[in-house]
Amino acid sequence: MKDIQNSPALVPMPIDRVGVKGLTLPIVVSDKENGSQHSVAEVDLTVDLPAHWRGSHMSRFVEALENWQEELSYQSMKKLLKDVKTRLDAKVAHIEFRFIYFLQKVSPATRAENLMGYNCRLLGEMDAGDKPKFLLEIKVPVMTVCPCSKAISDEGAHSQRADLRIAVRMCKFVWLEEFIEIAESAGSSPVYPLLKREDEKFVTEAAFAKPAFVEDVVRNVGHALLNHPGVSWFRVEVESHESIHAHNAYACIEYDKEAEGHV
Repeated sequence: MKDIQNSPALVPMPIDRVGVKGLTLPIVVSDKENGSQHSVAEVDLTVDLPAHWRGSHMSRFVEALENWQEELSYQSMKKLLKDVKTRLDAKVAHIEFRFIYFLQKVSPATRAENLMGYNCRLLGEMDAGDKPKFLLEIKVPVMTVCPCSKAISDEGAHSQRADLRIAVRMCKFVWLEEFIEIAESAGSSPVYPLLKREDEKFVTEAAFAKPAFVEDVVRNVGHALLNHPGVSWFRVEVESHESIHAHNAYACIEYDKEAEGHV
């Protein structure tokens, strides 16, 4: 049958990324407590397209993913990137996995257990040199109590939930749980999926004893990642969904430890 995709492009311009988005796939993720856990990922696969080709063979992306079906790891992602590059005859390949990672959270006072889900992204890229680059991102909710509000108020202070996003490049394997722990310890309090009255009392009192601006939170995480031997680059973002303001508070730190000679 005639291969229209390989025919000359109507407008001969190179395309940076072309491919498929939103594929769903069952995956296996490394779990510090249990060894592994099953989740479902939404996957994007793209490659570069030369100016002289009209289109890409979309079915080959799906075939590559169907042929993969492995646990998420450095080696398995490298294998998938290489396969996509080969099947599409591309110079550069990109993949993105979006999935939820679950941890069994224990309420601080009653010790009640319930699952807590954390949104994760794993991005991979392989260029002409076949050397892969990876970036892991995880979003962790925390609670913050405003230090200014506490200092100027006769009673109470405003508190809210903040989204903390950690993006890292690693120079060795690091458990997801380590980044979650760093994030949850940086705010006024972690967020829990299940709290009884005794737990609410504990969380409220603990949080008000540890007020934190978004600037405090982002610096706490940044300092921990700066001293983490498994991290070579990081970006930390904190966005606080303010309870009494008509805006969100935001802070960001990005740091390349290799460029600064720390690795």
